[in-house]
Amino acid sequence: MRSANLLNDFAFKYVFGEDCKEANDALKSLLTVFLERKVNHGVVKNSEIVKDLSKMKSPRLDLLVEFDDQTTVDLEMQLRQTKDNLPIRFSYYLARLHGSQELEGKYYGELKETIVLVFFNVNLIDNNRMCNTFTLRNEDGLSFVEESQDRMKLRTVEMAKLDVNKPLEVMNEQEKMIYYFLNCHKGMEDSRIKMMIESDEVMQMLEKRVETISDDRWKKIIEDFQKLHENEERMELQLELEEAHKQVEEAHKQVEDANRQVEDANKQVEQKNQEIKQMIQLMLTNGMSLEFISKSLSKSEDEIRDLLR
Repeated sequence: MRSANLLNDFAFKYVFGEDCKEANDALKSLLTVFLERKVNHGVVKNSEIVKDLSKMKSPRLDLLVEFDDQTTVDLEMQLRQTKDNLPIRFSYYLARLHGSQELEGKYYGELKETIVLVFFNVNLIDNNRMCNTFTLRNEDGLSFVEESQDRMKLRTVEMAKLDVNKPLEVMNEQEKMIYYFLNCHKGMEDSRIKMMIESDEVMQMLEKRVETISDDRWKKIIEDFQKLHENEERMELQLELEEAHKQVEEAHKQVEDANRQVEDANKQVEQKNQEIKQMIQLMLTNGMSLEFISKSLSKSEDEIRDLLR
């Protein structure tokens, strides 16, 4: 059993994103299968992997691919389970990608199609489909724009939904490729992998790319992966501490506001008591009895004496 594993996003980006013909051919096959459209040409706009992992919360391990018609696809293998909400994260990716287009001096009709294609190994969508496409629709499923004009799509691939016991001969192309992703580390030791490699040109191409990952290179990939994971944990802890600090500051502010309100209320009570005291003194000066004042103000005579002290 070999070390290389395509579920690692560093390895995924290397296999499909390296600046060479073999990687580009593998990438076009991958996109053709999962976008369900023929991809004859695609250019990876970010084939490099960042060098300093300590300076980024989420280094660009995705692949940004542009087609001839300028359709842009953001492709990512998302296996690290962080505390970030995955659906919100994917929606952000799509909004960021679509909004990154240069539109100055152009019409909105000139916006190009943008697609976020994400692979992940958890069950997230409440249906039995492994691949789902999300677009802008209302509560009844009515599309916001005509399908031909819909230029924002989120395509999810939930690898955990694959029936790994399904006979190879009845698997479709998507299922076969996902099976390979999940089990490529077994290599030819897996009878299904062996059969796919021997009978499928696309799988042969993928296998050749995976075989270029030497044990030394894989060791480096794992080291980088661990550094990234540690950095993400550190950044998440820092965000948690900052959030906790904000909550403490907000609690202090609420206490200060409450104390200020109590202080203001006490001042109002004191002011009112002074006004009542002055009124009582005036009534006494005018010869009114304490009993009469008590009935007039609905206060006991003892309360009135206390006010006059």
